[in-house]
Amino acid sequence: MDIYLLRPESSLISCNIFPGISDHNGFVFEVRWDEIFRKTKVERIVPVYHETDVLGLQAFLREIFNMWAGNGNCVEEIRMSYKDIIFDGIKRYVPKKI
Repeated sequence: MDIYLLRPESSLISCNIFPGISDHNGFVFEVRWDEIFRKTKVERIVPVYHETDVLGLQAFLREIFNMWAGNGNCVEEIRMSYKDIIFDGIKRYVPKKI
């Protein structure tokens, strides 16, 4: 048994029942939505980590870390430099999708 709650009730335009599998039925509701409930989808870029060019990233990190090791005056400077190197490697070797 399925229960559907709809507020306000006046937003329901129609309801149709269709035969389903076995003793189950399908329901199709036509509902009027107010604009305040709709959110526009924002496209964003998502890294696809499982398709990373691992060998390229490893070679990049080995080369950069040899030059980078020990450079820096304080912990915060070293941390920021390390973070920049990692983000640069992700930007170069991890593909992205929208």
